[in-house]
Amino acid sequence: MKGNKIYHFLLVALLVLSGACDNILQEDPQDQIFKDNFFQTENDAISAINSIYGHMNSTSIGPTFGGLYHSTYWVIQGLASDEMNNRLAGAPQNDELEQFRFDAANGNFFDVWSQAYRVIHNANFAIEGISNMELEESTQNSLLGEARFLRSMVYFDLVRMYGEVPLLLEGNSELRPSKNSVDEIYEQIISDLSIAIAHLPSSYTTENGRGRATTGAARGLLAKVYLTLGRWQEAADQANTVINSGAYSLWPDFADLFKISNENGQETLFGIGFGDAGGAISFWEVGQFNVRLLPRELRTEYPGANTQGWQVATQDLYNAFSAGDRRRHVTFMTRAAGSSLDDPHIRKYWDEEHEPIPGNTEADFPYLRYAGVLLIYAEALNELHNGPNTEAYEAINTVRRRARFDGNTELDVLPDLANLSYEQFRDAVLLERRKEFVAEGHRWFDLVRMGKLQELVPFAKDGVMPRPTDVLFPLPQIEIDLNQNLLPQNPGY
Repeated sequence: MKGNKIYHFLLVALLVLSGACDNILQEDPQDQIFKDNFFQTENDAISAINSIYGHMNSTSIGPTFGGLYHSTYWVIQGLASDEMNNRLAGAPQNDELEQFRFDAANGNFFDVWSQAYRVIHNANFAIEGISNMELEESTQNSLLGEARFLRSMVYFDLVRMYGEVPLLLEGNSELRPSKNSVDEIYEQIISDLSIAIAHLPSSYTTENGRGRATTGAARGLLAKVYLTLGRWQEAADQANTVINSGAYSLWPDFADLFKISNENGQETLFGIGFGDAGGAISFWEVGQFNVRLLPRELRTEYPGANTQGWQVATQDLYNAFSAGDRRRHVTFMTRAAGSSLDDPHIRKYWDEEHEPIPGNTEADFPYLRYAGVLLIYAEALNELHNGPNTEAYEAINTVRRRARFDGNTELDVLPDLANLSYEQFRDAVLLERRKEFVAEGHRWFDLVRMGKLQELVPFAKDGVMPRPTDVLFPLPQIEIDLNQNLLPQNPGY
């Protein structure tokens, strides 16, 4: 989403959301009046779609700090797992996540919830408005496919985090909606993604299309949805279609993934864009990965740097890597300003050539990438056949082979896996995902999906034991106070 990237028209976002009042799920009846008058031209339709993307990145329209995938989303997944520890002083909500002492009052859960429903609100607004326009059919279908993809993506995150949540599909929803069942939510996610697959392009012909949803992104996400549901054949089929499309491949060097010049390149199915906004309205739109993850000590080496080291990797995560694993070198920083650091810090998002002074960054958030599709395929095949077959081994070993490359030569590390049992291969996939996707918002989801949260967290965090109920997060208390129809609360909270 760089250069001629998606312009997020704040005018649309502000007008659509101006009635958000006390309850984030409460709709404004003036929306219908605005909708009837807004959708006049193709540019109006594109602006409505762009407003959906606008709440996924760092567009800061209260009450939260940044958009849905700006920081809180992936920080939750890292701290509430064996991936990260909190080093931000005076942030008890983050300490609670790290130590699994959180409850429904933890503001991190409200941040994700509120921004997620803003994305959904804008998606519903776009779907209703564009559906009633007279546009060229392929253009209309493509735009509606984008809106459905983005809506399904957010509902997928909501249902995995909170379980039963309100399924809002129209602009004029009930004032205080009740929750829908998990099955109903997944049914809608699959429906939206199936429509998106049918109507989205495989690629875009202009620079203005960089970073927009494609059929490959929709198939990749649908594979992940089926994997989460334990629908192994369907997960394998969707992943295999992406693999056989020839549209994606791994970068030869793991470090290439995080070069800003390579964003939306050969390995990206879908990423959340950050960087210069452009357009007639100027607004803050930068990622905060490096602010949060890079060590404070860098500020003595780089005057003007904004690095805080608020979240760090657990030592257990760092120790999981072989010494020659290219990903360890690219992912972590263990020294700064000539001294060893107390904790391993995560440096993978820092493109030193493009941004020599670390701080706010144009680096995108890699939501879906090709390595993930390969590992989905490997896991699904192992489940299907009660053990890995040749294709499952080839999928996981493709990811491992890339990690042997040190930037110049292939090292004698990470040998191809072979002769593993069902359980051994399942554990190998989980470990490979751990090393491949550090700070990419996957770890809590992976541990919950594979039933490993209680087993593995204590190895990384001495004395910390997740509760059996921590396979779901609590519904935000502030939302329950405003809407009693959200009761009952999730178990354990």
